[in-house]
Amino acid sequence: MERSRKNRIIKIAFLLILAVCLIGIGREYHASRRQEAQQKALKQETLREEEPSKTVSSQTNETTDETADASTQEVISEEEEESVILSQYAGLYAQNNDLAGWLSIENTAIDYPVMQCGDDEYYLHHDFYGNDSKYGCLYVRGKADLADGTNVIVYGHNMKDGSMFGDLDLYQSADFCREHSTISFDTLYEQRTYEVIAVFRSQVYDVDEDVFKYYQFYEAHTQEEFDDFYQNIKELSLYDTGVTAQFGDTLLTLSTCSYHVTDGRFVVVAKRVRT
Repeated sequence: MERSRKNRIIKIAFLLILAVCLIGIGREYHASRRQEAQQKALKQETLREEEPSKTVSSQTNETTDETADASTQEVISEEEEESVILSQYAGLYAQNNDLAGWLSIENTAIDYPVMQCGDDEYYLHHDFYGNDSKYGCLYVRGKADLADGTNVIVYGHNMKDGSMFGDLDLYQSADFCREHSTISFDTLYEQRTYEVIAVFRSQVYDVDEDVFKYYQFYEAHTQEEFDDFYQNIKELSLYDTGVTAQFGDTLLTLSTCSYHVTDGRFVVVAKRVRT
């Protein structure tokens, strides 16, 4: 009887602990979804409110007060123009200066801000507002050169509920890739489009292992450096995407956890499309 009573107490205690954990997980999940909705709403609201400035009067064919004659306007250098944050990201950047861009893949759950700061591990465990979070954020490491780098690597958790990079492993299917071959990755200053060139599984290796480590490639200073990376990802690719790249192209690499091996990774590499 005493043993049975102890077992009941242990079982009740276990159920109470489990309930508390589930409540905590549920709260974090809903908080994460609310944040995502707020961020996307702010981005869309800015786009809706933005109106093109008028340059010519429809009745007089003369310039309006808002846009004086070009000869009277201050000349703005190309460098200054490039430094202007895109309007749809200005509000989010004001909330958190770690914002580096926005990544989205049409008809998937992947539609998130991308962060960058001095601590490469910070956004593994913190949300956009700096709160502790198992979801974290999509992020790039501090060494990533979003303006001029050869390759930008974006990291994100592979969440079971499909959030963050939870949908990334859908690219294991060649049919899915054909239907979702385009990836949008905007920096703060320009809109960018990429096409998928390779999809593969890999892992994080020991420092002294002499193997191909995709996560070390950021800059190709020579043809040989680019070709080494390109040939390796093409050989590892689960299928032929039909898209090629060459030295001088800039790349986007999406990386998330995979469970085929210890410290496994699932990787999608895309090439920037110049218009």
